[in-house]
Amino acid sequence: MIFKMIFSAALLLSATVLQVQAQAPQQAMNRLPSAVGDADYYDHGAPSDEKVSLGALLFWDKILSGNKNIACASCHHSLTDTGDGLSLPVGEGGRGLGMARDTGVGADGIHERVPRNAPPLWNLGARSMAFMFHDGRISADAAQPSGFLSPAGDDLPVGLDNPLAVQAMFPVTSAAEMAGQAGENSIANAVANDNLAGPGGVWTQLAERLQGIPQYVDLFVNAFDDVSEAADITYVHAANAIAAYQASAFRADNSPFDKFLRGDGRAMSPMAKRGMRLFYGQAQCSSCHSGQFQTDMGFHAIAMPQIGNGKGNGLNGRDDFGRFNVSADMADKYRFRTPPLRNVALTGPWGHDGAYNTLGGVVEHHLNAQAALDNYATEQAILPPRDDLDALDFEIYNDDESRAALAAASEIEPVRLSERSLEDLMAFLYALSDRDSADIRYTTPISVPSGLPLAD
Repeated sequence: MIFKMIFSAALLLSATVLQVQAQAPQQAMNRLPSAVGDADYYDHGAPSDEKVSLGALLFWDKILSGNKNIACASCHHSLTDTGDGLSLPVGEGGRGLGMARDTGVGADGIHERVPRNAPPLWNLGARSMAFMFHDGRISADAAQPSGFLSPAGDDLPVGLDNPLAVQAMFPVTSAAEMAGQAGENSIANAVANDNLAGPGGVWTQLAERLQGIPQYVDLFVNAFDDVSEAADITYVHAANAIAAYQASAFRADNSPFDKFLRGDGRAMSPMAKRGMRLFYGQAQCSSCHSGQFQTDMGFHAIAMPQIGNGKGNGLNGRDDFGRFNVSADMADKYRFRTPPLRNVALTGPWGHDGAYNTLGGVVEHHLNAQAALDNYATEQAILPPRDDLDALDFEIYNDDESRAALAAASEIEPVRLSERSLEDLMAFLYALSDRDSADIRYTTPISVPSGLPLAD
């Protein structure tokens, strides 16, 4: 009798396990997002050709930088998958492209590394991309005079089309990114005086530069109904055009995964399908990487190793408290926006500060953040060398107290996967790459109206 009871219990347990195993794949499939379509983008995915053409030129033209030596494309280049291939960007004063970019020479060189990784630009014209920048400091807000929350507050002008256009207003206001240092040019002086929108402000001066270039005037007149002469051009127009170009040129929603969601069951390999079920199931990736582009647009602390010169927080101002710098909520310390994952295999280095130089490395970090933080190999950071900058790069990581605070804030629990499961998960991440994004040289103009050299 006892044997029969034990045997029956074993059968019941086995049946329960088999039932759970059978249910798990179906539960994962139930979490899949809907397929992406034109309606998921601003302008129904088709901004005007005139805006896009103008935006392309502005994106690549160094005329928008204080010293006329850097463009938006310098850190978001078509040859480096809309990023720059570096852990932390080398901004105003640097020379060269991507991993070959150096820190410049003498007094004209960079004064600091840009504190956060250059975010890739794929699909930022989608309506679901509600927050811009790693800390989400730009978002729509109908209560604001401009319709958006931003670092400019009430100084942000009206008329901006969407959060992506708002984002385009700000790199030109950063000394490290595009404006230059006070004393070098009048735009940098305006930045130092916190004058963005007033007379002689950053955006006013940039608009005046564009007003003085006849080819640009004609292009603005063709692109905007409310521009009929040079004096009508504002930097808001420029930002809207840049956003239209980015939304058009860097749309990526035809990956194998996208095709699978549209009904093509053969679009992904069996290995990638197994990885997809892990991503939306056991591996728990979709707890944050949900939605059509694998981001919940939320903010999470995952103990990403802190490298670089930081954002003015913590020890000697070298730490980066992320979302806290926007919200002032202590619960937001070390939280950063969940990055979208379309084309994720193309967009290294990975992490808000580019701490990881391999996709596998950042995936393993997510599976066991504490162990990965403890064993982080600093040599994998891609940082063009200079002695004074090198001395700051790992100050926070090497400080026990700072690293412990970062670890204590982590929200993710360890997940154990077999080697085969990890390979399947990686196969799914590679299936998020749009084949059309492998070569985007066609998005690059041959020359720009200012006559300056094209962004390098």
